[in-house]
Amino acid sequence: MTVTTMSSREFNQDTGRAKSAARGGPVFITDRGRPAHVLLTFEDYQRLTGSRDSIIDLLGLPPEEADIEFETVQPRDLARPADLS
Repeated sequence: MTVTTMSSREFNQDTGRAKSAARGGPVFITDRGRPAHVLLTFEDYQRLTGSRDSIIDLLGLPPEEADIEFETVQPRDLARPADLS
């Protein structure tokens, strides 16, 4: 992965170069010498943000089997009165 740095002026003058560079890694766009923005490919963005699939999608269940009922166990009462005898 290659990291490319461009000034805002360079980015405005040659967006094609910035898009080409983003295929190889992130492009940092600076404003007055300080990083201000990052250009990524959409695929890299999706990879970084993670999938937004439901738990059913992640488990790989067919949609017709997605209506699953299950019982939860109530947690036991952990607080007990102290025996001071």
